[in-house]
Amino acid sequence: MTDNKQIRIGIIGSGNIGNVHMETFKAVPDFVLAGVTDVYLPLAQARAKEHGIERVYDSADEMLADASIDAVVIAVSNEWHAPIAVQALEAGKHVLLEKPMAIDLPSAKRIVEAERKSGKILMIPHQLRWDAVALAIKEQTQKGALGHIYHAKATYLRRKGIPGWGTWFTQMDKSGGGPLIDLGVHMLDLTLYLMGNPKPVSVYGATYSEFGPRKQGIGTWGAPNWNGHFDVEDFATALIKFENGETLSLDVSWAGLLENDGLPSVQLLGTEGGAYLKGNKGKLLAEKFDRQVDIELPAPDNDEPRVNMVKHFLHCIRTGQTPMTSVLTGYTNNLILDAIYRSSQTGDEIKLNWNIE
Repeated sequence: MTDNKQIRIGIIGSGNIGNVHMETFKAVPDFVLAGVTDVYLPLAQARAKEHGIERVYDSADEMLADASIDAVVIAVSNEWHAPIAVQALEAGKHVLLEKPMAIDLPSAKRIVEAERKSGKILMIPHQLRWDAVALAIKEQTQKGALGHIYHAKATYLRRKGIPGWGTWFTQMDKSGGGPLIDLGVHMLDLTLYLMGNPKPVSVYGATYSEFGPRKQGIGTWGAPNWNGHFDVEDFATALIKFENGETLSLDVSWAGLLENDGLPSVQLLGTEGGAYLKGNKGKLLAEKFDRQVDIELPAPDNDEPRVNMVKHFLHCIRTGQTPMTSVLTGYTNNLILDAIYRSSQTGDEIKLNWNIE
């Protein structure tokens, strides 16, 4: 699609994250919110009224059968990511697919295969990549200012942050996991990007479930269902090794008795410089003339990472360019997540099997 007509977009899933996407697309004039659906239709109807969306579809099937819809946002529970994404691609739609790309590795592989057959754009909305400070750090790494980045440390730690206890969030067969697949996927994606996308080759990890089963550490995201259950982790840690010897340590939690501010953070250790990113602030770190040099990277007041992300999606649809957060980056994340969970179960280091290139 190379013309300048507005892209007609449909939203599948009207919950919290679906609503965030609706607000974002309204800010980009080259898109028109043409449709919305949800398994609970009254919610879709309320969103349509709130956002001025043209049509409420009775189902995702009905929306995907409509030739007037150019692209869809898939903002549903993790178990439905792969089935709906594959169906959307086969229906000739471009897809913005919420993270994680899939609930497990086999599902991720099915999405990759469908995307390659379709000739359509599939992008994962990892909005942290579009934060102004993250982009400033990326610019310096691309210039070689940090030298060789040999290690990175990524954390996203919440003390009381279990979302929707008892709902799909905390059920392994519906979510695929806890904070590792929920928060850890963001940190993996961002850190691999900042490191220059080194190829991961092995993983050692461990997961713990110490607070969720006792109904402790409950957060404010999502309404709990006390008649449901919790069978995912509430803390995960891992060490990822890369082809050329680099390493990445990852720590994420929904709950834990720790001192923290709940912000995602990344530290990059390079031979010529370092970088530190926390929330929307950052630093470049160096040593010059035997002195420590720190350069602050404050976030601009007008930073709009989600808007910039959506504009990138539009550009890729119009030009056919591979998205920065492509289907292959989504598969890479799923490959690592799968290995961390398997390592926790076996106690062994897991060698990664790259059966997709």
